[in-house]
Amino acid sequence: MSANNQALIQTFYEAFSKLDYKTMNTCYASDATFSDSAFKNLTSKQTQAMWHMLCSRAKDFTLTFKDVEASESTGSCHWEPIYTFSSTGRKVHNKIEAKFWFQDGKIIQHEDFFPFYRWSQMALGPMGYLLGWSSFLQNKVRKTALISLHSFIKKHPEYQEK
Repeated sequence: MSANNQALIQTFYEAFSKLDYKTMNTCYASDATFSDSAFKNLTSKQTQAMWHMLCSRAKDFTLTFKDVEASESTGSCHWEPIYTFSSTGRKVHNKIEAKFWFQDGKIIQHEDFFPFYRWSQMALGPMGYLLGWSSFLQNKVRKTALISLHSFIKKHPEYQEK
């Protein structure tokens, strides 16, 4: 067990629960990567922009987390955000398993895992229920998320790749 890496995960999610993207972003290494069902293989700058974007757009947001574990090189935690999905106005209660890899006291890789079909039913309603299992809808959600992220980055030059 690594108390430092466990504390890093705690810091990350405590900041997230307060929508404090600045503190969240300090938890990442300068060359970190992030992936989940909506955002695949983000660079460090894109990851930081994503958290900024999500925190700044959050509506009716609460977050709980538990089961924080960490070794010198890896870590994990279970977290549950509850929020209103901005595109549809629907309430979402997602259940996510996070995996982390650490380097020099920072997160170097972060992957979140959740059932896309379950999420899509809550976030998208009937369309999610009917098509949430399909690669068509999953790819559409990824494309829409990436377009939104690129648009956010254009408005926030501090996240542009050099």
